[in-house]
Amino acid sequence: MLKIWGRPTSACTQKALWGIEEIGLDYKFTLASGTMGPNGHVSKGGEAFGVVDTPEYRAMNPNGTVPAIDDDGFTLWESNVIVRYLSMKYAAEKMYGNDIQTFASASRWMDWEQSKFLPEQHILVMNLVRLPPEERNPDEVEEARVSLLTPLGIIEEQLSRTEYIAANHFTMGDIPIGMRVHRWFLFDLESPPMPNLARWYAAIQERPAFKKHIADPALHLSG
Repeated sequence: MLKIWGRPTSACTQKALWGIEEIGLDYKFTLASGTMGPNGHVSKGGEAFGVVDTPEYRAMNPNGTVPAIDDDGFTLWESNVIVRYLSMKYAAEKMYGNDIQTFASASRWMDWEQSKFLPEQHILVMNLVRLPPEERNPDEVEEARVSLLTPLGIIEEQLSRTEYIAANHFTMGDIPIGMRVHRWFLFDLESPPMPNLARWYAAIQERPAFKKHIADPALHLSG
């Protein structure tokens, strides 16, 4: 059975769990996390789950981050890589149509999420969720909001050409983008109308795996 370690409120863990659920794998989930930020705020209740600093975990993931998986003795970390690996091994048809060009396109969007969406959204998470109110910076929030309108516009344009982010069907590429867009909407920040994005977002919200691991606002707004 696949084993995964992570924190339910971690964006990276959420991506991996969404992928696992889409593929339909049986798995064992172990709560694991270290501290994050100057105040050690990591999870509901503000307590770390631990595990990640043990010698056993560090042998599997020397970074001490989550998530990590063990697939019949093969260990792997980095959430988007985990989703790609599991898709290739267990569900190539479902997750990218078993097509190399669709795989490449979906992979491109997964990497793009890390470089173009995550950094600014992390600023929002810190200032709107994790930091105590007296330490939050509204100027940083506004700068991040404005900056994120550019990648959101790129997604809007892409979705004018395809039903989903990398093809006219759901692929692994929708997972990291879908998680980030969900957080954007939960933060309820000002943005222009994006009808293609709204159509796609409504569609992914209906997916059972999304409902199970992503939908709950508490997973995103409580730390």
